[in-house]
Amino acid sequence: MSELQTITINTLGGAPTTLGEYSGRTVLLVNVASKCGLTPQYGALERLAQAYAHRGLTVIGVPCNQFGGQEPGTPSEIETFCSTTYGVTFPLLEKTLVNGPQAHPLYRLLTQTPDASGEAGDVQWNFEKFLISPKGEVVARFRPTTLPDAPEVLSAIEGALPVPTL
Repeated sequence: MSELQTITINTLGGAPTTLGEYSGRTVLLVNVASKCGLTPQYGALERLAQAYAHRGLTVIGVPCNQFGGQEPGTPSEIETFCSTTYGVTFPLLEKTLVNGPQAHPLYRLLTQTPDASGEAGDVQWNFEKFLISPKGEVVARFRPTTLPDAPEVLSAIEGALPVPTL
């Protein structure tokens, strides 16, 4: 198991979990917010989750209120908004800090990964995406304005899906 897969983080409901629970699956981890101009990306994320679930992809949303206070809700409010507005069925984790000295250890590790232009460091805004291989390695990073169904994201997902065993 990779270091990334051993870091404990809570689910939106408050239960401890790790990315290790998704070992063997490809994970698209996205910091999300309900009151952002990019919030409609939830719809594309849910479509990805549905379309690729049987091939080994899990989309995971990580609510974050660090960018303009755009995720002010309680866990219950976040869950209700996501399910009723966008039909979200993929897992959501607890509201988390992704930048700065209080950033969650998961994000301190994730942000060491560079994006396509070679830039690592802080998450720029809501809806930054990290693609994690079935072995727990970050294989791609997409900045917030890259849509979940952009060709480069779909290509990276296709390349990172687990190989089926015969």
